[in-house]
Amino acid sequence: MALSIIVTGLTRNVRDEARMLSVSRQTAQAGALGDAAIQLVLQSMAFESRAVDRFTVVQTQYLGQLMAVQIMPLNGLIDINGASVQLLSSLYAIAGGLSVDGAEALAQATVAARERKDSKGAAARFEAIEDLLQVPGVDYSLYARLSGLITADLRGGGKVNPLAAPLEVLTVLAGGNASVATRIAADREAGSEGIDTTALAAGFTDNTTVRRFRIEARVPMVDGAWFRISRRVDLGSRARSGVPWHTF
Repeated sequence: MALSIIVTGLTRNVRDEARMLSVSRQTAQAGALGDAAIQLVLQSMAFESRAVDRFTVVQTQYLGQLMAVQIMPLNGLIDINGASVQLLSSLYAIAGGLSVDGAEALAQATVAARERKDSKGAAARFEAIEDLLQVPGVDYSLYARLSGLITADLRGGGKVNPLAAPLEVLTVLAGGNASVATRIAADREAGSEGIDTTALAAGFTDNTTVRRFRIEARVPMVDGAWFRISRRVDLGSRARSGVPWHTF
């Protein structure tokens, strides 16, 4: 009986380890496929005469695998280094779920944190979105709700391009009106021109074109799941390897 228990336990361990190795192999393969798809899309973007100025999905094939690659200009996100107190307040209240007073106070604290002076007397700024966790009042739960909607990688005026913004950011720009956000996202997905964005807060929006993007590839797995790989890329600078874009 004791030997039977030992053999059963060993068999189960071997099966678990084999399953883990299989998952690791699939993950490595999916990561390589996703990276390849992103590189192919970047190659096409680098030599296009017109910059991508809206949220776009491109179907890309590599080694017989069809993958959806999302291209999003980074000014579709809310820049925590440039957004106004009012825009940050809307972000914290609508996407973060804070009270109006709590959102206003946290927005003020965020601006104070990014404007603190460094050793040279310049504004310190946030170097990455994770730095938002250094602001008093931002816990990990709040950060997790906001992390997909913000950026610290722009040097613009702090406004958002609604044609590039994901649905959750559109909802913030619409003052929490999900139907307005959904309508704009649907029109954009349909490739419509002259999309009506007048229902969004005019003081929060700007259609300026940028050369920095978040590019994500979705790779289907054999078990029906998806593997997502994300890169942030600057098409306005060249990598040391000579590639006409810089991944940061």
